[in-house]
Amino acid sequence: MKPPRRTGSAFERAEAAFKSATTKPVEAAPKPATVPEGKELVSIRLDRAVLEHFQEDGPGWQDRINAALRKAAELDGE
Repeated sequence: MKPPRRTGSAFERAEAAFKSATTKPVEAAPKPATVPEGKELVSIRLDRAVLEHFQEDGPGWQDRINAALRKAAELDGE
């Protein structure tokens, strides 16, 4: 029986061995950063009395409406 025939030159085999030993392994793609929950600009129709109620205390009325909606939706713990 003849020994298996080698393909390529000794130089090519040495180069392939060197590359496999020195090449960094392919890393998995980095996990996309999770976007923190932010605010969304929306248009909403509210009763005038509701709007006046939240605006009575001045600036920050949008945050107060958001807090009231979170409470109503039972999202306070998140």
